[in-house]
Amino acid sequence: MSTSITAAFITQYERDVHDIFQRQGSVLKPTVRFRTGVKGSSAVFQKIAKGAATTKARHGTITPMNQTHTSHTATLEDFYAGDWVDRLDEAKINIEERRAIARGGAWALGRKVDDQILTLLDATTQTTVTMTTTSYANVRNHFIRLVGDLMRLDSYEPGMMYGVVSPVTWERMAGIPEFASSDYVDASGRPFTSSAPYLTFKKWLNVVWTVHSGVPGIGTSASKHFVWNKNSLAYASGAHPANLAARGANESGVGADITWHGDRAAHFINHAMSGGGVVIDDTGIIEGQTNDTLALATT
Repeated sequence: MSTSITAAFITQYERDVHDIFQRQGSVLKPTVRFRTGVKGSSAVFQKIAKGAATTKARHGTITPMNQTHTSHTATLEDFYAGDWVDRLDEAKINIEERRAIARGGAWALGRKVDDQILTLLDATTQTTVTMTTTSYANVRNHFIRLVGDLMRLDSYEPGMMYGVVSPVTWERMAGIPEFASSDYVDASGRPFTSSAPYLTFKKWLNVVWTVHSGVPGIGTSASKHFVWNKNSLAYASGAHPANLAARGANESGVGADITWHGDRAAHFINHAMSGGGVVIDDTGIIEGQTNDTLALATT
């Protein structure tokens, strides 16, 4: 064999393409009231105030509770995520470019839903509870306090409570035996998978917790986390035009369209979504704050 055989060596490229690490869609959609198929530019969610019981004299008239009704409007915004795939370029590659672009577009719009929900959570007017130190005892007591505040506001409702924290805060919570150990929470109660698209949901203090890389202030000295009642905020997604195929049986609110453009000799892979959220009851949201830049505690 010739010593110059290396000049004839070829390179083989793998057909699978790696999507850059990213949040693959919405994490928080299952944690709020979600309405799909809205026909219009807004959706209205109703709220009724609590009533008060009164006494009456014998044969007297009952005083009406006169519970106040209020409406809360979610204004829908339009979002798009698309890209071109040139037909002749596809002939020069061995990866499925259209499928990769379609995945990226759907995930981008899913992340937009979470961005909108986190903005709503961040607008709460309730008192912020600050985690002062990162010892295990303080972290545990901090989250007990968050849940306790919701109880004091009559907003605590088992089965409807959710929490979201930054990765650093999740790491700190993992050091709490009551959060991490099956000695405190049995195996059947620890994972939460119903309606969860991906990542980890975990139940503690009758709150379903998840970690999120998009919380406000992540990685800073003012990183935020939230605990809320599912009924305290809502999200509405618009109905799709006939030319957009709904993904996930119209539950995701994202429509997809792949169109051939002869003048460009290319396909345009597009995803579109019309959606918006609204806070229905601010007393059902509590904000916590911590310093993500501090090292993990050892005790």
